[in-house]
Amino acid sequence: MINIKTPHEIGLMRESGRLLYNCMQEVLTHVKPGVTTMQLDRIVEQYLGDAGATPSFKGYNGFPGSICTSVNDGVVHGIPSNREILRDGDILSIDMGAILGGWQSDMARTVAVGDITSTEQLLIDVTRESFFAGMREARAGNRLRDISRAIEEVILRNDMGIVRELVGHGIGREMHESPEIPNFSFRGPNPRLDVGMVLAIEPMVTLGGDAVRWMDDGWLVKTADGSLAAHYENTVAITENGPEILTAP
Repeated sequence: MINIKTPHEIGLMRESGRLLYNCMQEVLTHVKPGVTTMQLDRIVEQYLGDAGATPSFKGYNGFPGSICTSVNDGVVHGIPSNREILRDGDILSIDMGAILGGWQSDMARTVAVGDITSTEQLLIDVTRESFFAGMREARAGNRLRDISRAIEEVILRNDMGIVRELVGHGIGREMHESPEIPNFSFRGPNPRLDVGMVLAIEPMVTLGGDAVRWMDDGWLVKTADGSLAAHYENTVAITENGPEILTAP
């Protein structure tokens, strides 16, 4: 069942999303060589707490961090650590969520740590581009597969890999709601999109193959072939005027 939000509820999610966006902008200013991923985690927890919000990920199914920090070949769900020190040339994916007034928001960015190669930058740029291609299809009357196909076309056109074992999702009072949103064309249920749906659209792209592997900590997901990975996510509402990114200023 896909939960449809009222305009008032979308307004509340917009407040959560705006806060999360501002928090992301703040933490990104601290991403530089020599910083630990735990330092970034503490910045986010403090920022959201001061605003009266709660990090969505903290304690979710036992996850110990306030954010996910995945470096280089890490795709998603990396646990922040005092032992993980960012180095020049790394790429870092930060995934975070906020609960404000009972309403969730979710977003992710992959960014450079210091100086990176043009190939690494292209990976980040293509991942972002694929998100916007999918987001533009999040319109009433379209179908879910329209979003997935648009994302896939951008990634394949650039000869990059699509993570298929992890997908986007609906979002609202719960972080994960129906429907699942693959980043590739799929068979099976293909619901029509409607005003009031709110979706976390999140392409995950690699410089190699599609396969991933789970690490021994039970959380971090890495590319199976060791290739670099990038992640770009926003919370998007389908409105009468088209898609609206809620995790925005």
